[in-house]
Amino acid sequence: MAEPRSVIIDTDPGQDDAVALLVALASEELDILGITTVAGNVPLELTTRNALMMTELAGRPDVPVYAGCDSPTVRPLITAEYVHGKTGIDGAGLPAPSGSPRAGHAVDFLIETFMNREVTTICALGPLTNIATALDRQPGIVERIDQLILMGGGFFEGGNVTPAAEFNIYVDPEAAAAVFTSGIPLVMMPLDVTHQALTSDERIEAFKASGNESGRVVAGMLEFFEHYDMERYATDGAPLHDPCVIAYLLEPDLFGGRACSVVIETTSELTMGMTVVDWWGATNRPPNCLVINEVDDDGYFSLLVHRIALLP
Repeated sequence: MAEPRSVIIDTDPGQDDAVALLVALASEELDILGITTVAGNVPLELTTRNALMMTELAGRPDVPVYAGCDSPTVRPLITAEYVHGKTGIDGAGLPAPSGSPRAGHAVDFLIETFMNREVTTICALGPLTNIATALDRQPGIVERIDQLILMGGGFFEGGNVTPAAEFNIYVDPEAAAAVFTSGIPLVMMPLDVTHQALTSDERIEAFKASGNESGRVVAGMLEFFEHYDMERYATDGAPLHDPCVIAYLLEPDLFGGRACSVVIETTSELTMGMTVVDWWGATNRPPNCLVINEVDDDGYFSLLVHRIALLP
């Protein structure tokens, strides 16, 4: 077996972030150096609490959790309790975590970790505030990041918080712009791919059938989470966004995409946070991102169910 891949997961749990964390924590292929939290789906206090709950549920309290930025780099914080509930992981039915985040700020942890390791992969599941702040403070970390895989953006699908913008990018478009112009090798999981990975009664039942506490928690979270999107999009399930990032690390052949130039809109209030994807090469700008637009959804959910079944 190959050496585990060193990763940091930057996240704002959120039910779909929580599932992504559990899948990563169950996967021996990944050496999770730390989990950094950021304000996004819910405020920072709750995203940090939720990350701690997932490490404890997975039986991995050894994985450190660091609290990061509690607001975007420029704008007021926008949250999404209307999707995720007041806790961010409504439906989980878990007690408060017994542990606490590690001392120190997530941005300090990011910089120290990157500068003291040869290469590290970042899995970005929320607004990119922590990462952009680290880049601003220590530009040299660019050379220490072998890949940044993010859930965010959209092109043919448009947005899910405005007609043009996806939530993670819209919350902090200035941070996203800094990351997309940094030179870090990027892989983007936009709405175009995550909207192909829909929950269903059968898929939620498969998590329950695992017979473990983690499967029960995942099923409970997804049963709550799917209602908003099913009503909004009139679909039979909801897109399970963030685990696409972890699934790509584990089984990249489940996905397909194209290297493109991607620019983040930061000046127009009408299209603020839009990911302008040059899918057809109209601008002749060099590609800066692998944009994913295909997924084997059955294989994706099979992977998730299998990994969750390995947990307590």
